[in-house]
Amino acid sequence: QVHVVESGGESVQAGGSLRLYCVASGFSSSDYSMGWFRQLPGKEREGGASIYMAGTSVTYYGSFVKGRFTISHDAAKHTADLEMNRLKTEASAMYYCGGNPGIGVWLGRLNADAWHYWGQGTEVTVSS
Repeated sequence: QVHVVESGGESVQAGGSLRLYCVASGFSSSDYSMGWFRQLPGKEREGGASIYMAGTSVTYYGSFVKGRFTISHDAAKHTADLEMNRLKTEASAMYYCGGNPGIGVWLGRLNADAWHYWGQGTEVTVSS
């Protein structure tokens, strides 16, 4: 059974940095992908960044990231972290880590409905 657990969310000041952590368990090999999504109250889950865990690290970024976030992974530790820099108040949201077997067009499209496994979320609050 696959489990995804994220952590690292906290309150920070605008302009600051934050690192979110995600660890997956239960995948039988490194042939899977992980991604970071955000969700605002009453809104759909929006893709931020994704990465394929095997081989060369194929990565994709969503539009709201705008070059300020970086996803990285450690395949041996089954982790995918999100480094968030130059944070703005509009980055405040619940952030979810997702896991999905293999690799597919959904990795680049970052459409949340295509992902099978989710963590409980970690909250990020950016204050001015």
